[in-house]
Formats: sequence, C-alpha cells, structure tokens
Amino acid sequence: MRVAVKLEHINQQINEACLKVNRNPDEVKLIAVTKYVSIERASEAFEAGIKNLGENRDEGLLEKWEVLGDKPNWHFIGTLQKRKVKNIIDKVEYIHSLDRLSLAEEINKRAGHKIKCFVQVNVSQEDTKHGLSPKETIGFIESLRPFDNISVEGLMTMAPLTKNEQVLRDCFRKLRELRDQVQASNLDFAPCRELSMGMSGDFPIAIEEGATMVRIGTALVGEDG
Repeated sequence: MRVAVKLEHINQQINEACLKVNRNPDEVKLIAVTKYVSIERASEAFEAGIKNLGENRDEGLLEKWEVLGDKPNWHFIGTLQKRKVKNIIDKVEYIHSLDRLSLAEEINKRAGHKIKCFVQVNVSQEDTKHGLSPKETIGFIESLRPFDNISVEGLMTMAPLTKNEQVLRDCFRKLRELRDQVQASNLDFAPCRELSMGMSGDFPIAIEEGATMVRIGTALVGEDG
C-alpha cells in the first residue's frame, strides 16, 4: 500500500481522536519514522506531504540526508551516543532522547545554535527502556539551565507494549501531568509545550491524552515495497 493511502487513514484516526476530546487536529504533528525503510520509501513519505521524518541512528539519518537534505524537518528519536552528536547536530531540528547530563554537555558544545530537545522519561520504569524516572525529571531539567544551546521543548516517552488501554492511558497521562509541572515553573530555557508520545499501536490514545507529536513507523511507511 502506498504511503499516501496510509497517510489518509492515519490523518482520519488523528482527526477522530482529536474530536473525542475537543482538540484541534492542527495541534498534533505527525512524524514518519523511517528508520527501517529505504531512502526511496522515505522520499515517498516526504512527497506524500509528510514534512517531519524521524531517524534513530545517525547512519540512517545521514544516508537519507544525502538525498533529501534539509527539505524535511529531521527528528532524532533514538538513543544518542555522545560520540555521534557531532554527526547529526547540524542536521536535526529536534532531538527526542535527551536523558543525561553528559549528553546535554556534548549537544551544547557542538551546536552552533539552539537545539530543540525533548527530555526522555521512562514513565513505565521498564528496565528495557531508556530515560529518566519521573521523580528525576524536574531536577534534571533544572540542571540544564546553564546550556545556552539547549531549549527543552517538551517531554518524550515510550509506552509499554500492551493492548491494555488503561495502562497506556495512565502512562501518557503521567507524562502530560509532568509536562504541566515543568510548564508551571515558567523556565525560559524549558518552555516544555510539547509531548512526544504515541506510536503505530497506541497513537490515538496518546492524542486523547495530550500528545502534540506522534511518531509513526509501521502503520505509515511500513515495509519497503
């Protein structure tokens, strides 16, 4: 199935989720996660009208950058190693996986301008997931104050792999409540307006709970072909 057809279906689901909770669909930004697909498939997604593309490896981002350049808005959504920061720092608009001070120091050092970052929170506190615990998050954000090249635009999480709607809803709601706490602090370096949460299997629930960015791979760009 072509990306354009899948996009129409995804947009319909976004609209329906927003309607349920009286939100404007324009508040939700769709990120096509292209990490498992070819350059051709990523190009097809961009041509279909998807302006935000997400990669989780520097190699994948650089390969697609060679073809698409800065025409899409690039989001780095995977775990970012310090030594890889220099490879992607001038090519991405957002980094969704800031979760430690050493990484913040490297981003701040390498960036030639302010980088929009999401602090990654392991809301479900699963051992297999990266990110700060909810209790650590506000203190960590406070520690980013000295870094002139980092703007904390929001929080990001990955929900558990489950079909239990209540578990998913609780996870997304906790991240929203944490975001609201950060916003209430009125930190100029951390406006924290955004919530990056929701993927192919759970994005409608994430939207109902306040997501402003959803990261969709399989359901949107799928497998090559």
